[in-house]
Amino acid sequence: MYFIAGGFFFLIGGLESILIRIQLMYPENTFLAGSTYNELVTMHGTTMIFLAAMPLILGLMNMFIPLQIGARDVAFPFINSLGFWLFLFGGILLNLSWFIGGAPTAGWTSYVPLATEYSGSGIDFYVLGLQISGAGTLMGAINFLVTVINMRAPGMTFMRMPLFTWTSFITSALILFAFPPLTAGLFLIMFDRIFGSLFFNVAGGGNPIIWQHLFWIFGHPEVYILILPCFGIISEVVSTFSKKRLFGYASLVFATILIGFLGFMVWAHHMFTVGMGPFANTFFGLATMAIAVPTGIKIFNWLFTLWGGRIQFTTANLFALSFIPTFVMGGVTGVMLSVPPADYQYHDSYFVVAHFHYVIVGGVALSLFAGVYYWWPKMFNRKLNEKLGRWNFWLFLIGLHLTFFIQHFLGLWGMPRRYFSYMEGYNLAWGNFISTIGALLMTAGTIIFIINVIYTALREPVADADPWDGRTLEWSVPTPIPEYNFAQTPKVRGLDAWWIEKREGRHQLVPAEPPGKIHMPDPSILPFIMSLGAFIGSMGLIFHQFVVATAGFGITLFCMLIRSVKEYHGYYIQPVSDSGMMKS
Repeated sequence: MYFIAGGFFFLIGGLESILIRIQLMYPENTFLAGSTYNELVTMHGTTMIFLAAMPLILGLMNMFIPLQIGARDVAFPFINSLGFWLFLFGGILLNLSWFIGGAPTAGWTSYVPLATEYSGSGIDFYVLGLQISGAGTLMGAINFLVTVINMRAPGMTFMRMPLFTWTSFITSALILFAFPPLTAGLFLIMFDRIFGSLFFNVAGGGNPIIWQHLFWIFGHPEVYILILPCFGIISEVVSTFSKKRLFGYASLVFATILIGFLGFMVWAHHMFTVGMGPFANTFFGLATMAIAVPTGIKIFNWLFTLWGGRIQFTTANLFALSFIPTFVMGGVTGVMLSVPPADYQYHDSYFVVAHFHYVIVGGVALSLFAGVYYWWPKMFNRKLNEKLGRWNFWLFLIGLHLTFFIQHFLGLWGMPRRYFSYMEGYNLAWGNFISTIGALLMTAGTIIFIINVIYTALREPVADADPWDGRTLEWSVPTPIPEYNFAQTPKVRGLDAWWIEKREGRHQLVPAEPPGKIHMPDPSILPFIMSLGAFIGSMGLIFHQFVVATAGFGITLFCMLIRSVKEYHGYYIQPVSDSGMMKS
């Protein structure tokens, strides 16, 4: 469900980016009006960050955290369902703005006073949509934290957990601490817009800079919320296809923890030009430079894992290998931007656009493709076609670098961000033309991926349970995966637990318990109804129909009451033989 929804929003965000690039393909182009361009820029950034990258990552976390730690499910299945439906209804609410009054136009950061004084109802959709969606993400993070802490199989110590689980665990902690400031800031904008408060109105004693602080206290950890699970994906793929244990596992773990810690100390590098003063600028500049150190540690760990390995150039590994130099390029320009005097020149130019797209697209998109090709046979029982996968890889990678590499130079030549047109004679036209051609190549690569998914579902045979000769526990369970994951909870005897068992000649895990009945949760429609109630309540707030708002949020509260007072016992699956399980 996360993959379907996230994939849908990814296609919407991609379409928005193509329209933006077509508008900038030629100087003084009239393909889009300025207001429409502002809507597209706002919705593209918001969609890709909150509604595409996040749910695709959460889908992988949902699938593989329990499998990698030897658990049968996440800790709170009900909360898991509620988190998904809140995310989906928040995304639908945000995108309904296109059809009801116009999409938000204040940029994906929605800086005030533009967002509070001058924008139409689209900002209300932005505020309420992100509130609902963010609540679902926060619930998911708490769920994953509890799952990893409490539900690891016997012997699965923290220092035996796979890197994907480790990075997902740190990511969940970042969500836990980063989303509340965003939630608080969105509430303040909501009260300013809907109830007439003055939190950001200078004439009324408010301070618009506070929004920037609240947004970036969330916004910079958000970069690591997106990229840390991707580091975990790269670690899994590189290790599997090098036939080697990860080099310096402990250093990778501690580098991940350090990145999570430092990620909360760098937010104001987005605000060097605000006027915080030399001391604040120096502190945040140095902290930004420091966070490059643990990131660099990871790069060298991956390179040393590859060194001397029996490398297999599968599509998944091609994406993972391309991630390393691409992300390094994004990191190098990040260090350039961390110098406050230099940032005064780069700020709000296309150099910054190139930087964060190398990090987000070059980092998140490439690693997500690597993870999808790697885990697809475990998720959907079939291996994606490798020939189509290579076409997907080369078109997407070449398109990515064509699109964003030239944008560094466009920024240095003076092209500003967020402008919907530019004049002839400034030597910007050919760079923008190349950038647009690159975006079209990325689109072609994505279309081939969709064709690959359809072709695989129709033509490819069912995959083996362990098609890549994997190292971690998810490759030990049958394909398709039983609803209970593990018939018997496994006993973990070291790092790369499944690899250890295979090297000792076993074809199954050592069980930590005798066969017994397995408890499963009851299905429930309440999460859907609760999320629908929040959606209805938000629509009432947007249009100042407070009776509708009260009724909608009342539905949510009533469902919470039902959940609190009614007992849900679940059901049990009973063992019947060595070859299978049967529901009682």
